[in-house]
Amino acid sequence: MEVIKIDTPAREAIIDITDEVRKIVKASGIKDGICFIHVPHTTAGVTINENADPDVKEDILRGLNEIIPQIRFKHLEGNSDAHIKSVLVGTSINLMIENGDIQLGTWQGVYFCEFDGPRHRKVYVKIV
Repeated sequence: MEVIKIDTPAREAIIDITDEVRKIVKASGIKDGICFIHVPHTTAGVTINENADPDVKEDILRGLNEIIPQIRFKHLEGNSDAHIKSVLVGTSINLMIENGDIQLGTWQGVYFCEFDGPRHRKVYVKIV
């Protein structure tokens, strides 16, 4: 297992980790397999989405904030919205490895999603 360490810059951020994942896959020497990616945090997530237009990241955050506004929740830490966003986005993804590279669509990238930063975060990557 490899770990990608991320220092997030703000309370909410979507950070492209595609290149780091590709480097880990290449270094593994695995030509055909599965790349498991997991975020071990309850207020963060990981997803696959468009990597051509940077406005998409902002739109995702704005959309999530419209769906889950910061209202008064029972959980008193002030980050319940971040927990809910993590549930919606998810904390794990799997990618196929073919010919030594992750298989993504033309416009796709792998993104770490921060919902309760800034923080020091980890992303676990396991190649099988």
